[in-house]
This record gives sequence, structure tokens and C-alpha cells, in this order.
Amino acid sequence: MDSPEAEASTHSERREDTAPSTSNTSGQGPDGPTKPKKASLKRTNGKPTDAKAKKHKKARVSRPAQPGYTVHQGEDMLLVISSSTSQYDGPAWTLPKKGSKKKKLTKGKVKAKQIKKKRKTVRAMPKPANMPVPKEKDGSDLFMPQKATDHRWGQSLPEEVLISIFQMVVVQDGAVPFLCRAGRVCRLWNAAASSPVLWRKVTVGHCWIAPAKSQLPKTEKKIKDTFNWLAQNRFSQLRDFSLCHWSKNVTTYAVEVVAQFCPHLRSLKLSYCTGLTAAAFHTLALHGRSLQSMNLQYSEFQVEGLLEYLENHGSQIKQMLFTHGLKNDRLLTAITRGNCPDLELLEVNTKLDSKDCELPVCIQALQMACPKLKTFRMLNVRPLHKTMRNGADSTLGFPLLEELCIATTSFSYMTDKDLLDILFGSTRLRVLDLRGCSRITPSGLTTLPCLGLECLFWGQYFSSSVALPSPKKGLHTVTQKWSRTLQQLDIANQLFSGEDLETAMSHLAHATEADTLRSLNLSGTRITPPALRPVIGQMSALSYLNISSCRYLPRGLKRIYRGQEDIRQLLDKLE
Repeated sequence: MDSPEAEASTHSERREDTAPSTSNTSGQGPDGPTKPKKASLKRTNGKPTDAKAKKHKKARVSRPAQPGYTVHQGEDMLLVISSSTSQYDGPAWTLPKKGSKKKKLTKGKVKAKQIKKKRKTVRAMPKPANMPVPKEKDGSDLFMPQKATDHRWGQSLPEEVLISIFQMVVVQDGAVPFLCRAGRVCRLWNAAASSPVLWRKVTVGHCWIAPAKSQLPKTEKKIKDTFNWLAQNRFSQLRDFSLCHWSKNVTTYAVEVVAQFCPHLRSLKLSYCTGLTAAAFHTLALHGRSLQSMNLQYSEFQVEGLLEYLENHGSQIKQMLFTHGLKNDRLLTAITRGNCPDLELLEVNTKLDSKDCELPVCIQALQMACPKLKTFRMLNVRPLHKTMRNGADSTLGFPLLEELCIATTSFSYMTDKDLLDILFGSTRLRVLDLRGCSRITPSGLTTLPCLGLECLFWGQYFSSSVALPSPKKGLHTVTQKWSRTLQQLDIANQLFSGEDLETAMSHLAHATEADTLRSLNLSGTRITPPALRPVIGQMSALSYLNISSCRYLPRGLKRIYRGQEDIRQLLDKLE
């Protein structure tokens, strides 16, 4: 027989050999989770014992059966349920590691707490025997591979359709920089963006620095090379060209290049540009045979070069726009001398904060020099009547004039006689803008020969330092004359009486067969609800109504109304 010491050692070796086989990585046995037991080293005093019986005596109360699945936290805070008795081989899906560096957990309790947080056991529900086991999902199912037959829509789109789409964008946002960026997408877009049809109207602005700021030599050379490339490769059918906020060297070079390579150029506009030299006007005279419009407002240029151009090639100019100034006023003198006999549009403006806004104008000389004039605008400029030296007067006036604008924010010297001297022959006049002309009376308006006036802007917008004129009478004569043709009427801040306003509005309301009035500005007037109600109820085309600052209207109604629905709600409140 063996000694008791040998039996004890043999018994302990068997316990150590069987420990790994009866426990798994999750600490679960066939009956539940058990703790590995250490081998006993006590002496048995030569009495052999049964290991199974001893284990049965020391066993604790058995725990309930654990579920056959575990819950893991996956990507995007999703809970993934994986079966521990899955028929598929391989470990359960685990959360991929994020980042290369991760802190290591050390020692017992901390590690055990982290494991408990990641894996939480859930009490299992009884499952039918024939219930299929759900498959595991991994990250490969979240992304579907692109088929080899898929193509982008731009590769098969006809070029004509793409050009039509680009045309809509160009009309809204301009050719530059949209076409320059679209041409870098692909070959198809480059071919479509290179179509000369899209480059007929181009505006090149310079908005990322201060206006007309000089450039560094390298930057200036790049800008000039860009203008040169565009003119030779894109501007073959250019019609309208505009420059905004450019310095003297770039402005002159751009105008020269465009005039040289664009034979179809009809309109040139410079806005807040500086340094346009006489050489640019000389280049326009040599190559710009189709040029008809010049807009030089708020820009600096050599007046002598422009005067020389108008003297030699002014017969082809039909539109001239410039800003009032000591030197620029010489342009108006050159026009009245007959350098632009086919002129159709003449506009002279100035800044709103300008102090010296008086401009001497000889209306009779202008009528004789520009008999084809259709639009005459003097914005924020007070014209001073100037007579001709020889005493000759024009007998035709402006027979083709359709728009006259003499608007100012301060005050004007225009009288009824001055207005009649301008419009005595203008039977086609459609737009008359007399905002700020406080000396014009209703009797002076009724003597005008035009019978189809569509827009009358007669509001008074004065600064605080200018006193308002005395009350006027006779507004009903004005609305009676043009009640069938008026589309827009502005009499803001006009001091007409309530009775006069009521009669005037009744003339507009009775012209129901015409129903042409679309905009009505009565701001600051003495309009009353009885006078306003008929015109709102009868005019179905009215879409704009301004009754702000009207002291004779109820509170809560003094505002601007837009749209038929909004105006109809006002009518219900007035009733």
C-alpha cells in the first residue's frame, strides 16, 4: 500500500489537472458559474476519502440557469445580442478598438468591474425548440459595394441640356466665377462651360479687398494674364462687359483687351473703378465698332479721352450714364452740342450725401441735339434752367420720350413751367418721377400732353432741415385724367385734404373696366377709412398698399400690405 503522503499528493495533482477542463473563460460550468478551488494540502492521517462526496458536502446553493446569449455594446451605442451556443464557429462580435493608444487596466477589482460593464447578463425567456438562432451581424453588411455598371448622371447627359442648365445659373448669378469653376469638374462640363453662348454677359468684380486698391506686381501680372486668356478663349461672342472695384492698371488693360478681342461688344460698364486712361478710349475707337452703351458711374476716368471719343465716334452711342462732378459735367455740354445724335438714354446721378448737386442744363439745346431720347434721368441732381445764347427754341421737344425722372431726396427748383418746357412734345410719356419736386402742382400735371401715363411718383421725402410746403388742392384732377392707365401711384407725404383724397380715390375706384392699378403709396397722407375702402374693394389687381404713418386710420392698420390676400383682410377690418 502507498503511504498517506503519496495519496494526498496524487489527489492534489488530479484536482489541478481537471480544473481547466471543468471551467471556461466566462467562469460558467454545466450547472452554472463556479469558482476554481485550490488543492488541499492538509494531511488525511492515512484515511482515504471520496472526492466526489467531499465536493457534494461543500457545494453551495446552486444559481439559476444562465441565458444562452450575451449582450454587447456595438457601434453607435447599439446593443448586439450574440448567442453563446451558436452553431457558427468563431468568437462573438466585439466592439472594435478606437485609437492606437489605450490605457491598460491593472489588477483584480478594476478589471472585473470593466468586464461587468461591457457584458451584462439578461434573464433568458423560454424559447421554442424550433426557433431559429439569429445570425451575427458584422460591419461588412452596412456598406453595399457599388456595381460596375453604375455611372454618374453627368457622363451621359447631352451637352445641349447641360448648356441650358448653365444658362439658368448664368442669368441669376453671372458667368464669373461659376463657369470658371464648373469647367474644372470634368471634360463634359468643361466643354459645356466653354460654349460662347454662356459668355455673352460677364461681370468681373473684385470684392475681397478695398475698392480700387493697387496690386502687387506678381498679382497684377496674374490678373492681366487671366483677362487675356478669357478674352481670347471665352469672349468671342461677348455683348455686355462690366468691371467693378478695380485699380487703374488693371482697368485700362482689361478694357483694351476686351475691346481688341471682342468685336460684338455693345455695352461697357465701370463701377467704382479708377484710372481709365485715354489709351483705353483710343482702343475702343479702333476696335469697338459695335459699342452702343457706356456706363461710367462712380468711376474715375480721363475726361479728355472720352470727349475725344464722343467727338469722333459719338454717333454710335445710344446710352450714356455718368456721375455728376466738376469735370464730368463737360460730358453733358458735349452731348448738347450734337456729338450723340442717336442717344436714347441719358442718366446723370450723384451720391446721396453730396452737397453740391446743382447742374446747369440747357433743355432746348438738348432737345435739338438728341431728338431720339427715350429716357432722361437726373437722380439726386437739381437741374438749373439755362437758356441758349442765340435765343432759338426747340419746336419738337422730346417726341419719343417715355420716362422722365427728376428725383431728389432734398428739394428741387422744378416748377410747372420748367416741367412743361421739357414735356410739351412728349405724348408717349409712360413714367414720370417727380419725388422731391415740391413746387409742382396738380394743375401743372394736368396740362401735360401725355394721356397714357402708367407710373406717377410724386412723393415728398425731405430731410429734417427743409420745411414742408403749404397744403395743395386738386389731386382728383390728376387721378381723373389718368385713372384708366395708372399702374403705380406714389403721393407719400402730400398734404391734400381728406375730402380731396376721397374724391381722388373714387375716380380710381370707378375705373373698374380698366383695373390696372397695382401699387398705391399713401404713406403720411390724410387718407380716411371711407376714402380707402372703395379703391381696395374695386381694384382686384392691387398688390402693394402703403398706409404707414396715416394719422386718420385706426391703430394697428398703419403698415405696408403686400398681396391680394393681405389687402382683403384689411378691407374686412375697415368694414
